[in-house]
Amino acid sequence: MLLRILFLIFIFYLLYKLVFDFILPVSKATSQVRKKVQEMQEAQQAQMRQQQQAASSTTQQQATRATTPSDGDYIDFEEVK
Repeated sequence: MLLRILFLIFIFYLLYKLVFDFILPVSKATSQVRKKVQEMQEAQQAQMRQQQQAASSTTQQQATRATTPSDGDYIDFEEVK
């Protein structure tokens, strides 16, 4: 009877150590890694949006310049031999 109680106490101790020394820390680390990955993805998406907006505004500016040339900006082409 005493041996059985000691065995059960030992089993509960091992279960306790497994849960609190392995399972909980691993689950916390996993959730932290997931959160950091999500934050990095959001930052990348924001940066891509910013670059796309900058590229589209640059393209629009170039299109307006190309459609309205001024007389003073035009230089005649001279062939150099």
